Amino acid sequence: MRAFLILPIIALSALSCGFGAGDDARIASVIIDPGVTPIALRNMDDSGRAIGSIGRLKALVESRGRRLHFAMNGGMYMEDQRPLGLYVEDGRTVRKLVTRTDGYGNFYLSPNGVFGVDSTGKAFVVTTADYPSLRGVRQATQSGPMLVVDGRVNAAFDPRSTNLNIRNGVGILPDGRALFAISRVTVSFHDFARFFQEHGCREALFLDGTISRAYMPEAGLEQMDGVLGPLIVAED
Repeated sequence: MRAFLILPIIALSALSCGFGAGDDARIASVIIDPGVTPIALRNMDDSGRAIGSIGRLKALVESRGRRLHFAMNGGMYMEDQRPLGLYVEDGRTVRKLVTRTDGYGNFYLSPNGVFGVDSTGKAFVVTTADYPSLRGVRQATQSGPMLVVDGRVNAAFDPRSTNLNIRNGVGILPDGRALFAISRVTVSFHDFARFFQEHGCREALFLDGTISRAYMPEAGLEQMDGVLGPLIVAED
């Protein structure tokens, strides 16, 4: 059995006081060290049917004699629940990188990006423009927009925006661990991006909103329902 490390970030401060690293009660999060706990992507079961929900994923994992520790929807998808953008699972490229920028919706907001893990177990978040330079990618999912790029919140986000939604995303901490977060209540893009920035993430990627679900028992979330596409998974 592999050692497993997930560290919950405990939120304590009042919402009305703004927030710094770790003190936004609106957002649940966990940290996974990919060097200790492998991070994988899953979309279809062995029969080619979309797994579709964390509840079904958990049942599938347990049917194989394994244990689910963490799961989160991992990017936007099409009507058949297959990924909208680039998707690499266990080293196999299922869908190629999408580079067009003239589409409708959050996926096409500039810049969009890719979260993944390479063959050495290193997690990464990069812009779509930078992805082709990577080698040895083992897992990858494309989404958008980027929340944080080079340590800066995406300039397209308005701090005064009233566009509030449930949101989930992932960022890379300075020590290489992956920070996964999902809002417990509706938040703006700007506030969600600031959460990652104030934790020290120089890059962070929005994964989805509204439909977002997560399995984070340490943070009190076990959301088994929904209709989901790609799933980010940690199991042993």
